[in-house]
Amino acid sequence: MAEEIRETALAETEFTPEPGEKFLRDIRSDRATFIRDHAVMAVLGMGVVGMVLAVIGSDHVLIGSFGAVLALVVRGLWLYSEQMKFRWVLSNMRLVGPGGRQVYLLELDKVRRLFGDIQIITTSGDKHLIKHIANSEAIVAEIDAARMRRAKRTGG
Repeated sequence: MAEEIRETALAETEFTPEPGEKFLRDIRSDRATFIRDHAVMAVLGMGVVGMVLAVIGSDHVLIGSFGAVLALVVRGLWLYSEQMKFRWVLSNMRLVGPGGRQVYLLELDKVRRLFGDIQIITTSGDKHLIKHIANSEAIVAEIDAARMRRAKRTGG
């Protein structure tokens, strides 16, 4: 008899609390941070492409730089609706993310800010990135505080 494998959407986050688990907060991508991140990438892309074309002696520095900006604008427009659906849930026991990802707080090795994102590294070396987060420093502090409370409760 074949085992049934349930397909979930990449952006879907299913949070079903375990016994004794309490919801603490939703962590969602922020529109302004998404736009700012893409604007910074566009400016950097324009500069890098312009420099490379100038160094190789191309006559198309301006059009190449404009093409880099245009490519990043199209990328941002393409990814916007998908990225805004992503949601992570912080509970007193774990972080639950899209596509069935979950990390128990006691398995966290590092939680740090990475530009406008939050990088989560587990003790086994798994890495997760929560992208385009407004006020990411405060959320990193909340995750660390929840991890410390959990460690005190379990004596770990």
